Amino acid sequence: MENFPVINMEKLNGEERAATMAKINDACENWGFFELTNHSIPHEFMDNLERLTKEHYKKCMEQRFKELVASKALEGAKAEVNDMDWESTFHVRHLPQSNISEIPDLEDEYRKVMKEFALKLEKLAEELLDLLCENLGLEKGYLKKAFYGSKGPTFGTKVSNYPPCPKPELIKGLRAHTDAGGIILLFQDDKVSGLQLLKDGQWIDVPPMRHSIVINLGDQLEVITNGKYKSVLHRVIAQTDGNRMSIASFYNPGSDAVIYPAPALVEKETEEKNVYPKFVFEDYMKLYAGLKFQAKEPRFEVMKSMEANVKLDPIATA
Repeated sequence: MENFPVINMEKLNGEERAATMAKINDACENWGFFELTNHSIPHEFMDNLERLTKEHYKKCMEQRFKELVASKALEGAKAEVNDMDWESTFHVRHLPQSNISEIPDLEDEYRKVMKEFALKLEKLAEELLDLLCENLGLEKGYLKKAFYGSKGPTFGTKVSNYPPCPKPELIKGLRAHTDAGGIILLFQDDKVSGLQLLKDGQWIDVPPMRHSIVINLGDQLEVITNGKYKSVLHRVIAQTDGNRMSIASFYNPGSDAVIYPAPALVEKETEEKNVYPKFVFEDYMKLYAGLKFQAKEPRFEVMKSMEANVKLDPIATA
């Protein structure tokens, strides 16, 4: 199997820049995923966040998860479970307004570190969007502006633990789906694997790598790039041993942002029969909430049927 794309961001600053940009472009076109090293987030900082996340799970989440499993009699499952996932999660919103102070049971240090991590990731997400603009031949800042809406992007984190599962053949850690949003930045466990993506009809492991950040592209980038880049199906396989940590942060359009293919990426002759719709991001999210574990194409079709109601403002990058 060809190697999963790993991008060393330091190489963007020297003579290997062109080759590194080409590698990012190939990853966006053919994988929908890549892994970043030397991304400037300090290793000690990541180690501390991992320690705090695992401590929080042990102290506040583990017992709740065991009770949920018991209440659903999951350990005795005899047939495949298709309506839930073997994961313990909580969500934090950072933008447009943080809700981290309202989340119960978080130690002060954990709140502080999580806030700081969000700022670092926001900066990294915007840097990556500009690298994508460069590869796509779009003006610098185009994707950030396309996501902006009237109040700026939506940015949040899903903190998950995937505990050991006695029946991994019957229940997934997380069922297969594409991500609805923009660009996703994942800090994952470097010892316990489980994340897989679908490429050329085969499930491929996203390799755990110490101190890396895994990037994947959501449905919105597929629409804006007019299908040049694609969101890719991925899932988490439950494991019989080891508790896998996953901190996934979603840099998404603002709720009122109007999403549509960048005109520069739409060939004139195909404009009439454009595959991708124009829609308000919040409308897409409402639809996605009920259809997350189904194919994305019917979601695009539904948005297309609502297109007549969407007003377009040109995206100003100046």
